[in-house]
Amino acid sequence: MKDILQTFFLIILIFLSTNSFSQTYQLLGNPVNTVGWNLIPEAIVDGDNIRLTENVRSKVGGIMLNDPINLKTCENWRVEFDFLISGTNLGDNVADGIAFWYLANPPAAFVVGGGLGIPQNADGLMVAFDVYNNTDDGQMSKIHVLYGTNVGNIEFNNTVGSTFHSQNLDNTAADFTGGNVYRHADVRAEVDPANPANWIIQIRINNMLVVNQSFRPSGGAVNMNQGFFGFSASTGASRANQRIKNVRVYSDKVQLLQDEIFPDVCIDNETGTGTVDLTTFNNQLINNPANFNFTYYVQGNAVPIANPTNFQYTANATIQVFVKDPATTLCAGDALIHLNAAPFIVNDAVLTECNNNNAAVATYNLNDANLTAVPGVVVQYYETMADLNAGINGIITPAAYISQQGAVFAKVISPLGCIDIAQITLNFSPIPVVNDAILRGCSLEATPSKSLFDLTQAVVTAQAGVVRQYYPSLTDAINDTNAIPTPAAYLSPTGTVYIKVTNAEGCFSVAKVDLVVLAPVYSNILKDKIICIEDKTTLDAGPGFDEYEWSTGDVTQVIQNVGIGTYWVRLRTRECTVTQTVKIFAPQQPVITGIDIVNNTITVNVNGGTPPYQYSLDNIVWQDSNVFTGLSRGDHKVFVKDSYDCEPIEITVTVPNIINSITPNGDGINDGVDYSALAYKKNLAFVVYNRYGNKIHEADKLRNYKWDGTAFGRKIPTGTYWYIISWNENDKNNTEIRYTGWIMVKNRE
Repeated sequence: MKDILQTFFLIILIFLSTNSFSQTYQLLGNPVNTVGWNLIPEAIVDGDNIRLTENVRSKVGGIMLNDPINLKTCENWRVEFDFLISGTNLGDNVADGIAFWYLANPPAAFVVGGGLGIPQNADGLMVAFDVYNNTDDGQMSKIHVLYGTNVGNIEFNNTVGSTFHSQNLDNTAADFTGGNVYRHADVRAEVDPANPANWIIQIRINNMLVVNQSFRPSGGAVNMNQGFFGFSASTGASRANQRIKNVRVYSDKVQLLQDEIFPDVCIDNETGTGTVDLTTFNNQLINNPANFNFTYYVQGNAVPIANPTNFQYTANATIQVFVKDPATTLCAGDALIHLNAAPFIVNDAVLTECNNNNAAVATYNLNDANLTAVPGVVVQYYETMADLNAGINGIITPAAYISQQGAVFAKVISPLGCIDIAQITLNFSPIPVVNDAILRGCSLEATPSKSLFDLTQAVVTAQAGVVRQYYPSLTDAINDTNAIPTPAAYLSPTGTVYIKVTNAEGCFSVAKVDLVVLAPVYSNILKDKIICIEDKTTLDAGPGFDEYEWSTGDVTQVIQNVGIGTYWVRLRTRECTVTQTVKIFAPQQPVITGIDIVNNTITVNVNGGTPPYQYSLDNIVWQDSNVFTGLSRGDHKVFVKDSYDCEPIEITVTVPNIINSITPNGDGINDGVDYSALAYKKNLAFVVYNRYGNKIHEADKLRNYKWDGTAFGRKIPTGTYWYIISWNENDKNNTEIRYTGWIMVKNRE
């Protein structure tokens, strides 16, 4: 009972420390504020007081708190109030008195007369201010205290250690029957250190100490955990005007952060039971819980929970917890822990990811599995149930778990330590169906080893709604690097590219596309030709092409009657077209480089053109030899042609009049040599040499191409001398003509 009372008054004290407060239940004001209280007829609010009974016989009235108060762990409490018991006697004594009480159960009915309204068999603490002596019907001022069960009239209850009856206080400072005057009552209690189950209670009337002793609970008060606090008064055969005011009830109590908490706890799905460490809720009830003592009870059970760190339950449970500050004498704060027990059940889940490019594995984020809506859970993943049960080989990268299709297992731990196991099925999402392809491209004339490919034309899938991306390598396609920026115009030699095909789910497959540069197909019979400049010829590109287009505008395989020049033909083989150039040349004509004349014989010297050469003096009769003999003096035409038999070249050759002897004696007959007739020839030269090869005379234009048989102005000895006559013909080749011979000079001494 001491604990019950202490908690009751704890609700009313002022703050004494950071972890305590003064909570007051009071009846104050004018009119009196009775919020939280229940008026019991005939009690009424009358201005600044509560009139419990009017001055009428056989009346009863009271007032009590609506809600019960737990005083189980209070160390001390105090009640003070002013009360008035007065009346117009009209031959009667004033009766019967006022009581305040703390009862285990709210009174179902109040008793008129000498019981001061207290019901029979009420359990709790009762303090009576009694003005009517039921033994001699006399007037008195006595205080009765009962800490137990009320049997009959409180005036006659006597239980050793649990009851008290004062002497008659009439005509003392504590007299409370005289006049229409309020008396002040002050009731205080504290735990008896010698008997912690007892209260030491002090009662003062108008500051006079009347009661000061230890009371032990008895009867139904022994196991009280809570009670209802109130006042009552009654009249019987006598009457009284009985009132109270300025009521204050104080209780110093440890202040808690909250009075109730509603944690969810779990029940093992297999055993149907659960365990919880109740001490884990301490920090929700008070700051710095290590500085306090906690006692836990199953609500309705007076026996403390023996092992609160491992409390077992099978269903919802309400735990009453008392928080005591061992450093003070404050009442313990009390709160309720409502355990909401339910099975912690998680859901199996299915994760579907891309088996990209048929890699036979996918990357799963196991954390995406929707296993539970409970926040703050811890999930551990294992590849096998055996590993999960053993707590070994946990998956260390659940956010990027690479796996084949199959299943893994998740151990899900709630914030309260509840555990359930889920299976996560790992599936593959469908990937695009692709096929490899080949693209053929025509070689480029500028770079025959390459072609310009339109990669978008590669048919690698028939599926709609896919996205294609193009890459130069398989690694690039898989890693999404170095994408080809212009797939519709991709310049490449023969090789391979890769097309990444991605569906709406983000899954992809990669198709290989072989690029084949088609080698240019040229005509192997169309060759350059050499024809005579005056001739025409035929050009044949050869069979086997799908289309021909000549620079002449012709579109046939063969074109005819074409002369010297450069021609091209476009040859199409399937989709590819090449341009082939062909040239028709005039052959290089032979050149007469010189003609040697010896007497009546000429030798024609030729180079260039294409041997063998043929020679003619009339362009009719031809000979293979370049030597013509027996020619007469004068001009002769020489014709030369090479093996191409084109229009021959021709040159005019002059066979000079050859003089083989002179007699320079001044007789005017055969005195010298005169070749002035050849003066029109280009670069004409006439040089004479002696037998030793020394030049002795050169007849040039100044000498009018004549020689008089002298050397250096003197006659030369009779003898044979050698000479050379040369010139260049006035043709385009400046053909050199060289005539050699001898001359006899006869000088007469």
